Amino acid sequence: DPVSFPLLDEVAAMMVANPQIELLQVEGHTDSVGSDAANKKLSQQRAESVKKYLASKGVEAKRLAAKGFGEEKPLAQETDPNGADVNRRVEFNILKQGPKKTVVQED
Repeated sequence: DPVSFPLLDEVAAMMVANPQIELLQVEGHTDSVGSDAANKKLSQQRAESVKKYLASKGVEAKRLAAKGFGEEKPLAQETDPNGADVNRRVEFNILKQGPKKTVVQED
């Protein structure tokens, strides 16, 4: 969604600036509307779309993994008027991180 581009640009810039983050999982989530199978597929497509966007902004694809969780991990009850909106989301989870490398220059 274009409204998400500024935030995704920040995530991409953070990944480019921090090569010690070796693997970032992009996790897609949905609300509970629809079948489990449809939601799983939709959430996977959502995660893949974000992964593709980040790669287009200079993040190496090998540093990104995409996983759809469907409606398995809700953050809000959908009886709440905003609950479904809260549950339709993408989250980022660092799966592998190495030590931060610093360059030492002699004077």
